Amino acid sequence: MDKKKIWKEIRQWFMITIGLALFTFAWSAFLIPNQMTGGGVSGVAAVVYFATGFIPVGLTTLVLNVILVIIAWKILGPKFCINTLICTGILAVFFSIWESIFTQPLVNDTFMCALIGAALAGAGIGIALSNGGNTGGTDIIALIIGKYRNISFGRISLYSNILIVASSYLTVHSIEKLVYSMVVMFVSAYIVDVVIDGYKQTFQFFVFSSKNEEIAERINKDLHRGATLLKGYGSYSKNDSDILLVIAHRTDRVNIIRIIKEIDDTAFISVVKTNSVFGKNFDRLKL
Repeated sequence: MDKKKIWKEIRQWFMITIGLALFTFAWSAFLIPNQMTGGGVSGVAAVVYFATGFIPVGLTTLVLNVILVIIAWKILGPKFCINTLICTGILAVFFSIWESIFTQPLVNDTFMCALIGAALAGAGIGIALSNGGNTGGTDIIALIIGKYRNISFGRISLYSNILIVASSYLTVHSIEKLVYSMVVMFVSAYIVDVVIDGYKQTFQFFVFSSKNEEIAERINKDLHRGATLLKGYGSYSKNDSDILLVIAHRTDRVNIIRIIKEIDDTAFISVVKTNSVFGKNFDRLKL
């Protein structure tokens, strides 16, 4: 591996660790002390903890994830499963750390705990997933379905986790806490999609300039990004002109605008956010 790839791996695992730390912090500081739960293996582990009062959430999460990884080994591949085991180990460590620190809710207001905990947990999952990590559990189920169908991760998780959250009533025997847990589930699923969509955000550029060919060459050379020249006709100038079309990831947005400005600071540019882009170097079309 060259230095660039090594740095990329280090950066990804750093972001995954941050995401998982945020996820476990949300559970330990806001949700578990209020006997609230959510979906996934962490939700199941929380229910087990509420029922027994002594089995750590981290331990249950680790055991259940190992079982799911064995099932997913052939479908999602050994690399994903190894990553899942590493992420599960990180989860178990952080759960142990946070649970020893937070024996009481960080905030006294139960509703605020539900909202803050759900938002932080969803953000943590989103950060981890966007950098190649995951929290295991129903994430594995969601990713298996997402491999073959264009269904959002948050929606799959939402449907698969309703039963888990509903089962928490059997241990806490409180309709109020069940409702709070439902709030946690919905808010967390929404935040996950927001964070993941933010990482995958793409932009469509239309550039009107007399130097479009030069701009396209610079984008090809510097950013290794494709560009298309379209034929246009100016209704005001009555002249033929080239229109440059570029579709790029959010990470290239600033660099593309900088290149255009360097070559032709009088260029007319239209930048539009796109909902979905399928094809080479973007998402794969799945039906």
